[in-house]
Amino acid sequence: MSSIPRLESGLEHDFLLRKLAHIFEYFVFTWLLYSAFSNHYIKTNKKHPPHRQALIFVLLLAVFYAVSDELHQTFVFGRSGNLRDVAIDFVGILAAIVFLYWRRVFR
Repeated sequence: MSSIPRLESGLEHDFLLRKLAHIFEYFVFTWLLYSAFSNHYIKTNKKHPPHRQALIFVLLLAVFYAVSDELHQTFVFGRSGNLRDVAIDFVGILAAIVFLYWRRVFR
């Protein structure tokens, strides 16, 4: 969706809905990254990765993707890259990291 020139829903609370979508998308993205990383690690090493290392790796990878996505938007006509959106994406990433951490702790 980053390459769509003008992305608006036309709804009354368009700005809020788009920012909530950012949070939700990056929550799911981070969870999927963690799941993929854990499954690959298990297949190659026959054991679970160290939980904190996996979470830190996924956090860094997801933030890198958020930054690169905003950078990409600076090249799309009608769009602009924004550090505020990276911060909003980070909220979703951090929420997923906290969720995954607590899920593992209380298992």
